[in-house]
Amino acid sequence: MRRDGLHRAIWAIALPSMATNVATALFGIADLWVIGRLGIAEAQAGVELGAKFMMGLLVVFNFLRTGTIALTAQAAGRADAAAQAAALVRALGAALLIGALLIAAMPLAVPLGLEALHARGGVADAAATYVGIRYWGGALWLVNAVLVGWLIGRRRVRAVLAIEVAANLVHVALDLLFVLGLGWGVAGVAAATLMSEALKLVAAALVAAREEPAALARQLSRQSATWERAALGALFRLNRDLFLRTLLLTGAILLLVRDGAMEGPVVLAANGILYQLFILSALLLDGFESAAQVLCGEAVGARDAARFRRLVRDVLLWGLGCGALISLVYALAGAPFAASFSTDAQVVATTLTFLPWAMLLPVLGVSSYVFDGIYIGATWTGALLVTMAIAFAVYAALLLVTGPLGNHGLWLAFALFLAARAAAQAALLPRLIRRGFAAA
Repeated sequence: MRRDGLHRAIWAIALPSMATNVATALFGIADLWVIGRLGIAEAQAGVELGAKFMMGLLVVFNFLRTGTIALTAQAAGRADAAAQAAALVRALGAALLIGALLIAAMPLAVPLGLEALHARGGVADAAATYVGIRYWGGALWLVNAVLVGWLIGRRRVRAVLAIEVAANLVHVALDLLFVLGLGWGVAGVAAATLMSEALKLVAAALVAAREEPAALARQLSRQSATWERAALGALFRLNRDLFLRTLLLTGAILLLVRDGAMEGPVVLAANGILYQLFILSALLLDGFESAAQVLCGEAVGARDAARFRRLVRDVLLWGLGCGALISLVYALAGAPFAASFSTDAQVVATTLTFLPWAMLLPVLGVSSYVFDGIYIGATWTGALLVTMAIAFAVYAALLLVTGPLGNHGLWLAFALFLAARAAAQAALLPRLIRRGFAAA
């Protein structure tokens, strides 16, 4: 493929993925913004804590999405429709099983999880209300992760974008209706999220059902060969590594939340706003991760080492350029945007004090996001887990060292965690490429 064709291929996936991810980010942004209109720090902090509990519960299973993208893209690179269908069927089976287990664990998981996040007083009450409603949508989230991953792996990114935009428009409308119109408060935020997640599932299922391999998927679901130990073993080995990697990543974020909670509701609410700025930038830049997953996966499936190397270089350069641009936008316009999330003067002032960290994170973190996509697309998940373990160990040590710096120390440790991830991934990549394409 010519160089200009490669750039077009990157942006053909990255741009709609960015738009899709921004639509996804609206779930959290809308919840925090609408509850912030009430001017109650405990309610805003409770939604932040409850949302992070749900994130910790569900995002560790994001391998259902990323693993499905990788397996589907590699099968597409081989023009293997049966393998694409099998990837969908097995991932859906795993999602339904995990969803059932989570529902069974609910009576223990909720109180233990909120206690682990240091939920106290009015913040604990608000978080419990939020989680008590949102938790029932866990299985919906898991199935959505599979369907969206499968569609992205088949380059149906525009369809995923349309689904996300529609679901989020409904979500924002319900947020405004339930919280500001009907006065449901925290319960209204949770109900809006649950209902929009259900709408998203229906839409994604309808789109997936029209894809060519879907009919084959229905046949495979009834065949015993689909569920043979060897086939499932390969799936679970891939997903095991992704699960453990995501568990460490989620643990790092939850440590950020927990340490912020120990500073009180004002700092917790402020950190929640800063986290929304971080996650908005991360989801934008994850468009390049999605491009790397699909295109690198196809290159591995086609055994095209030269194209793989060009992709690594070009996706990294595009990502770094866009990361620097987002950091610049935050430096110029981040203050009024961040201040709009709350009507509590203390929360706003505290947010602005720590805003420079949100400005730094896009350009600092983007390399690690792109490397994630490269590693996942190539199914080098064991190496990905090793790099995450190294970065987490660095992060844990930094939290001890930077503790006396308070909330600044907390964000410093998190920023260096992102840098450590990228450094470890970059160090291992040349060896992995040589080994992965040794016979190419």
